[in-house]
Amino acid sequence: MDQETTSTTVLDPKTTKRKYPEARIIVLDDNFNTFEHVANCLVAIIPGMSEKRSWLLAVEVDREGLAEVWRGPLEQAELYHQQLISKGLTMAPIEKT
Repeated sequence: MDQETTSTTVLDPKTTKRKYPEARIIVLDDNFNTFEHVANCLVAIIPGMSEKRSWLLAVEVDREGLAEVWRGPLEQAELYHQQLISKGLTMAPIEKT
């Protein structure tokens, strides 16, 4: 078959540019988890989380009642969310963005 007769498929730009679903992970304040426990869980589970940032987020959870601790692809969000729940943190449902 020569190259002139070979057909080429052009993908519809609307389908190729569709964004992968993103989500937010939000930790809620409660009366039983300590600052230290929240901060330690964040450092252990969320990739790239520094100790300093984890403590700032723990303070924000206490002060504001909640804090967004991670945002990114939905599949990863589901994993981190479940791991944080398994450590006893009080979590808001995953928010798709």
